[in-house]
Amino acid sequence: MQAKMVESVMRRVKILAVTLLACVWPLAATSGQQAASAPVPATEQLPGGARWTAEVPANWNGTLLLYSRGYSPNAGDPAAAPQQHREALLAAGYAIAGSDYGSGGWAIEQAVPAQRATIAAFAAKHGKPKRVIAWGSSMGGLVTTALAEMKGSGIDGAAPMCASIGGSLGMMNMALDGAYAFRTLIAPDAGIRLVDVDDDRVNGKRVADALAKAVTTPQGRARIALAGVLAGIPDWTRRDRPQPMVGDYQAQAEEIASAFVMGVYLPRTDQEQRAGGAFSWNSGIDYREQLRLSGRGAMVAALYAEAGLALDDDLNRLNAGERVVADPQAVEYMRAHYAPNARPLVPLVAVQTFGDGMTAPAMQRGYAEAARGDIKSLYVNAAGHCTFDTPTLLATITYLDRRIDSGKWGATPAVFAPHTPAPMLRPCVRGGTCK
Repeated sequence: MQAKMVESVMRRVKILAVTLLACVWPLAATSGQQAASAPVPATEQLPGGARWTAEVPANWNGTLLLYSRGYSPNAGDPAAAPQQHREALLAAGYAIAGSDYGSGGWAIEQAVPAQRATIAAFAAKHGKPKRVIAWGSSMGGLVTTALAEMKGSGIDGAAPMCASIGGSLGMMNMALDGAYAFRTLIAPDAGIRLVDVDDDRVNGKRVADALAKAVTTPQGRARIALAGVLAGIPDWTRRDRPQPMVGDYQAQAEEIASAFVMGVYLPRTDQEQRAGGAFSWNSGIDYREQLRLSGRGAMVAALYAEAGLALDDDLNRLNAGERVVADPQAVEYMRAHYAPNARPLVPLVAVQTFGDGMTAPAMQRGYAEAARGDIKSLYVNAAGHCTFDTPTLLATITYLDRRIDSGKWGATPAVFAPHTPAPMLRPCVRGGTCK
């Protein structure tokens, strides 16, 4: 069984290495881009230089869905909706619109004003919509959250999905903890950079190579699991695999390893270039306490015992290691672009899968726990990053649309399931806690 696990993870790591060298961001990076064979609606330019596009069905119900795409190295063509959902949204009577932000990369700074300008441009061309629902995936979910928390944004409701809703600082601080543990315990001499990363592809390849070697030993798998837990990676991450059974720690470790590189190390290069320096820190973090707070210590302890390692010794190494100190100006840039305040001014429904290895479900839990506003936090019993099907998207939009109509949340749609993910270990709320 372990031999099959090692073979499976190594195969995925080899594929990942090719992906990194090709500089392709998986799933959410391209989920908003139009397929090559699909019709591309006409685009127009916004005052700030971004381009926007929209489609309005003949049976328009008066609601505009404003779509914010996920992270992509390049701006690409503006998308009014992901292609796989487009026809169903139009058939349901919704108008759809979105912009290219005017920039690729971690373009929160450009995306928020571009999306607001898209609403105004749509109203000028097609008439003012009865209401505007903002929605988006991955980084686009954080853009959506920023709009929901902003006065005068022009939206009436928000649906961040598979979102980086923990914010730029909290999300990447938690990732730094996993990266720090991995480098310290597994690959201290591999040239892996934690911050000041000049090339994500090169750095990611170093991590992937070290991961491929570490996963072949019980000791390596135990340490990968510890690093993944500190980074908030859930114990189910692959959409093509069933959820591991409770207590099947080897299978859970395999799920963590499969998502580790993409879930922990990227896209720091672009973010640091925008921020002007290192914006993440782990000074003052007690990793023994972080493991306790995770609620996942039993898994890590069992894997360490099976590997013949002393968990306390590794936690001591982490606590004694050289820490990363952030550049205050870089922190302030990323706080502005964007650390949420968890005070949405419109109804907000956040949706996530049980097992997203790139935007940890822990972030949605952290937002919900910090929130003071009209929010719902819902989960789908599935794994993978931004893998929602069209019925789930329609259920989400309809649920929010009815809340805006009635002034209260109705019964939770059947596509969602009760779930409590692991806690957000490095929460960072603007105007509040930033651990």
